[in-house]
Amino acid sequence: MKLHNTLFFSLLAFLISTSSFGQDPIFSEYKSEQFTFEGHDANVVFPSTPNDEKLWIWRARFWGHEPQLDKALLDKGFHVVYVDVADLYGNEEAVEIWNGFYKLCRKKYGLNKKVVLEGMSRGGLIIYNWAAKNTEKVFSIYADAPVCDIKSWPGGMYAGAGSPSDWKKCLEAYGLDSASVIDFKGIPIYNSIKVAKAGIPVIHVYGDSDEVVPFEENTALLAEQFRKAGGTITLIPKEGIGHHPHSLKDPTPLVEFIMESIRKSSHQ
Repeated sequence: MKLHNTLFFSLLAFLISTSSFGQDPIFSEYKSEQFTFEGHDANVVFPSTPNDEKLWIWRARFWGHEPQLDKALLDKGFHVVYVDVADLYGNEEAVEIWNGFYKLCRKKYGLNKKVVLEGMSRGGLIIYNWAAKNTEKVFSIYADAPVCDIKSWPGGMYAGAGSPSDWKKCLEAYGLDSASVIDFKGIPIYNSIKVAKAGIPVIHVYGDSDEVVPFEENTALLAEQFRKAGGTITLIPKEGIGHHPHSLKDPTPLVEFIMESIRKSSHQ
């Protein structure tokens, strides 16, 4: 009987440790939840003291990589959320999953109607494609070495090396081929125009030696379209840096940008 009890409590402890509640090792000082949303890995990290506005930042890629901005915002009472749609490359299915996840975050956690979007690398695809269809729900966008044109990455149709395996999956995700993709406009370079016209401020951080997602093929082209549409975009280059690491060692400029975007929005 004593052996059975020991096994029972050992099993119970294991089940609790692997449940959706607990501590994310990257954010071990905060309560967090890990779960599956419509078949996709999802995370929510809770601030020790939520701010009155129930502000939140929504990360689109590389969960836990260079988390200094997320932690700085957690200390300001933000929630940090994530749902992994990386292999959908920002397509319509990804946007629909994000629509559902947004509703979950609002209903279950009572988060603010507006959110700050954070997209690294291919995460740039979903943050712009979702924001373009949900402009009233976005405070601001922080994009870091973002993919702004699938022909650049994973396509590798210009100077960047691309990724053949990802390119095949990307074309399938969008229902495109090597011919129809040439005139395809459903990418951040063009979708960002709606974001600009909605008055949503954006900031891009990029390495000026990035050979994976080259600046000239991505952020530079988006910034041109964004400014033509009357939008405000801030660019922060990192000299001699490639695609990694993302973010800034000191996230203060990003924090200040985000907080200013929220202040301006509240006074509109």
